[in-house]
Amino acid sequence: QVQLVESGGGSVQPGGSLRLSCVVSGSISSIYRMGWYRQAPGKQRELVATDTSGGSKNYADSVKDRFTISRENAKNTVYLQMNSLKPEDTAVYYCNVNLMSWGRPYWGQGTQVTVSS
Repeated sequence: QVQLVESGGGSVQPGGSLRLSCVVSGSISSIYRMGWYRQAPGKQRELVATDTSGGSKNYADSVKDRFTISRENAKNTVYLQMNSLKPEDTAVYYCNVNLMSWGRPYWGQGTQVTVSS
Protein backbone atom coordinates (compact mmCIF):
# COMPACT_ATOMS: atom_id res chain seq x y z
CA GLN A 1 0.00 0.00 0.00
CA VAL A 2 1.21 3.49 -0.90
CA GLN A 3 0.26 6.73 0.81
CA LEU A 4 0.95 10.29 -0.28
CA VAL A 5 0.80 13.27 2.07
CA GLU A 6 1.06 16.84 0.79
CA SER A 7 1.99 19.86 2.84
CA GLY A 8 3.04 23.46 2.37
CA GLY A 9 -0.14 24.99 1.04
CA GLY A 10 -1.55 28.22 2.34
CA SER A 11 -2.64 31.73 1.48
CA VAL A 12 -0.26 34.22 -0.10
CA GLN A 13 -0.40 37.54 -1.91
CA PRO A 14 0.22 37.79 -5.64
CA GLY A 15 3.92 37.63 -6.35
CA GLY A 16 4.58 35.49 -3.31
CA SER A 17 6.10 32.04 -3.09
CA LEU A 18 5.23 28.66 -1.62
CA ARG A 19 6.92 25.29 -1.61
CA LEU A 20 4.74 22.21 -1.61
CA SER A 21 6.05 18.88 -0.37
CA CYS A 22 4.74 15.40 -0.95
CA VAL A 23 6.02 12.45 1.05
CA VAL A 24 5.42 9.00 -0.38
CA SER A 25 5.35 6.10 2.05
CA GLY A 26 4.55 2.41 1.95
CA SER A 27 5.97 -0.49 0.03
CA ILE A 28 8.18 1.33 -2.42
CA SER A 29 11.08 -0.02 -4.41
CA SER A 30 11.40 2.81 -6.90
CA ILE A 31 9.33 5.65 -8.31
CA TYR A 32 8.97 6.07 -12.03
CA ARG A 33 7.15 9.40 -12.10
CA MET A 34 6.19 12.05 -9.58
CA GLY A 35 3.99 14.99 -10.37
CA TRP A 36 1.66 17.72 -9.30
CA TYR A 37 -1.84 18.45 -10.53
CA ARG A 38 -4.30 21.13 -9.51
CA GLN A 39 -8.02 21.69 -9.60
CA ALA A 40 -9.76 25.03 -9.23
CA PRO A 41 -13.46 25.27 -8.31
CA GLY A 42 -15.63 24.48 -11.30
CA LYS A 43 -12.70 23.40 -13.43
CA GLN A 44 -11.15 20.10 -14.45
CA ARG A 45 -8.01 18.82 -12.82
CA GLU A 46 -4.96 19.81 -14.83
CA LEU A 47 -1.34 18.80 -14.95
CA VAL A 48 1.07 21.26 -13.37
CA ALA A 49 4.43 19.49 -13.53
CA THR A 50 5.94 16.02 -13.70
CA ASP A 51 9.36 14.58 -12.93
CA THR A 52 10.08 11.24 -14.58
CA SER A 53 12.88 8.85 -13.71
CA GLY A 54 15.72 9.63 -16.04
CA GLY A 55 15.57 13.36 -15.49
CA SER A 56 12.85 14.55 -17.81
CA LYS A 57 10.52 17.26 -16.52
CA ASN A 58 7.32 18.62 -17.95
CA TYR A 59 5.47 21.82 -17.07
CA ALA A 60 2.17 23.32 -18.01
CA ASP A 61 2.64 26.43 -20.11
CA SER A 62 0.86 28.50 -17.48
CA VAL A 63 3.49 27.75 -14.82
CA LYS A 64 6.64 27.34 -16.89
CA ASP A 65 9.48 29.58 -15.64
CA ARG A 66 7.64 30.18 -12.36
CA PHE A 67 7.32 26.70 -10.85
CA THR A 68 10.03 24.10 -10.35
CA ILE A 69 9.50 20.43 -9.61
CA SER A 70 12.21 18.42 -7.88
CA ARG A 71 12.62 15.23 -5.91
CA GLU A 72 14.74 13.70 -3.18
CA ASN A 73 14.74 10.01 -3.94
CA ALA A 74 16.27 9.01 -0.61
CA LYS A 75 13.33 10.64 1.18
CA ASN A 76 10.69 9.58 -1.33
CA THR A 77 9.68 13.20 -1.51
CA VAL A 78 8.70 15.47 -4.36
CA TYR A 79 8.61 19.26 -4.14
CA LEU A 80 6.94 22.01 -6.09
CA GLN A 81 8.57 25.41 -5.69
CA MET A 82 6.08 28.06 -6.74
CA ASN A 83 7.28 31.60 -7.36
CA SER A 84 5.59 34.71 -8.69
CA LEU A 85 2.21 33.31 -7.75
CA LYS A 86 -0.87 34.66 -9.48
CA PRO A 87 -4.54 34.61 -8.46
CA GLU A 88 -5.22 32.10 -11.23
CA ASP A 89 -2.88 29.67 -9.45
CA THR A 90 -5.50 29.32 -6.73
CA ALA A 91 -6.51 25.66 -6.57
CA VAL A 92 -6.23 22.45 -4.64
CA TYR A 93 -2.89 20.91 -5.51
CA TYR A 94 -2.57 17.13 -5.63
CA CYS A 95 0.54 15.02 -5.54
CA ASN A 96 0.69 12.05 -7.88
CA VAL A 97 3.10 9.14 -8.33
CA ASN A 98 3.50 6.15 -10.59
CA LEU A 99 5.75 3.48 -9.15
CA MET A 100 6.18 1.87 -12.54
CA SER A 101 5.52 3.08 -16.05
CA TRP A 102 2.69 0.55 -16.34
CA GLY A 103 1.38 0.97 -12.79
CA ARG A 104 -1.67 2.78 -11.56
CA PRO A 105 -1.32 6.31 -10.22
CA TYR A 106 -1.54 7.14 -6.53
CA TRP A 107 -2.93 10.45 -5.30
CA GLY A 108 -2.57 12.54 -2.19
CA GLN A 109 -5.42 14.23 -0.36
CA GLY A 110 -4.63 17.66 -1.77
CA THR A 111 -3.46 20.92 -0.26
CA GLN A 112 -5.14 24.27 -0.78
CA VAL A 113 -3.21 27.14 -2.35
CA THR A 114 -4.91 30.52 -2.32
CA VAL A 115 -3.40 33.57 -4.00
CA SER A 116 -5.23 36.82 -3.32
CA SER A 117 -4.63 40.37 -2.23
